[in-house]
Amino acid sequence: MKKTIFIILAVLLLAIIARYGVTVYDNIKTGKAMRNKPAPQVVAEEIQERSIIRTYDAPGRVVAKYRVDVLARISGYLTKSYFKEGDFVKAGQTLFQIEPTEFSNSAKMASANVANLKAQLAYAEKQLARAQELVKNDYIAKSRYDEMLSQRDSLRAQLASAQASYNDSQRIMGYTMVKSPVDGRVGIINVTVGNYVTPSSGALTTINSTNPIYVTFPLDSNDYAILANSDAEANSNRKVELYLSNGEKYKFDGVQDFQDNKVDQSTGTITMRATFQNPNNALIQGEFLTVKLYANKPSNIPVVPQTAVQENQAGKYVYKLDENDLPQLTYIKTKGQNGDNWIVEEGLKKGDRIITDGLQKVVPGKPVTIVSKEEMQKIKNSEKTSDNKSGQETK
Repeated sequence: MKKTIFIILAVLLLAIIARYGVTVYDNIKTGKAMRNKPAPQVVAEEIQERSIIRTYDAPGRVVAKYRVDVLARISGYLTKSYFKEGDFVKAGQTLFQIEPTEFSNSAKMASANVANLKAQLAYAEKQLARAQELVKNDYIAKSRYDEMLSQRDSLRAQLASAQASYNDSQRIMGYTMVKSPVDGRVGIINVTVGNYVTPSSGALTTINSTNPIYVTFPLDSNDYAILANSDAEANSNRKVELYLSNGEKYKFDGVQDFQDNKVDQSTGTITMRATFQNPNNALIQGEFLTVKLYANKPSNIPVVPQTAVQENQAGKYVYKLDENDLPQLTYIKTKGQNGDNWIVEEGLKKGDRIITDGLQKVVPGKPVTIVSKEEMQKIKNSEKTSDNKSGQETK
């Protein structure tokens, strides 16, 4: 029994050794074949720079140029409203009426007081004119003339005070008609007709101006530094395009005419603002859109052919040749397109050599054979002809 077990174990051991030997032989054979395999033929090109206007995309938000709370400036009962929520109104248009009777009566009393004092002053002026002739001929005492002069001057002062009171009553009377201070769109009515309102009641409604209108957007502080450097100045008006939520371009271009004076520490961005014409009220307060900001001056920026760029989960990459002409996988950061090229922000510079054709057979760190574009085209044509013949023979 023991002898049988020994024989079985010996057979198994010999089988394992034989299998290992076959594997080693295959690996040696494969390695030799790989060493004898010619290096893949590729086309290499130097990275060039192009004069390009830099652009920056960012999320934007529509903000009214003016946002005005409509307040009551006097106390009283709200008796009428002259608009519907959401209406577009003009500056000076009446929105509400506060019950005017009390203020109308005060204005009438002030007007009557002015009229009374005007009459008294007119009489005093006539009396003083007569007294002036009489005092010249000593028909009345100088003290009497001085008394009449003082009375005339007192009436003048009283009339001026009464006139000011009347003007103030008219001003307050005007506050019974609550008017829009700006052109814009009216929001929700917060206080309805029938309520008693005071200056401390809060906003009766809110008006957002619509034309022109602002769009604010954040710009990365590093991008801002590059932009300011390329334009040779930070405070510069720049062209801005706007893209609606459906991807359609807004028909009016705007102007970036303001940037904040600080970097937001939580986001590392600077708030920028652009002004747009909005004659048809297509842009609405609070709407979110996409902004494309253009630099004013072109910059020399490296570009890479799109055909030379591949992508994996880590990002876009190219095969850059090192000093020994060995391809090295190099990740790049792009910023938009320029024709058939990617605009390179990071990873490559002018003069770097990359593989632009023959990428399929390239292995990082392994030798390649560099050929011209013409030679590569001949190789491709030859391979295509060979494939066609092979296909015909198979048929």
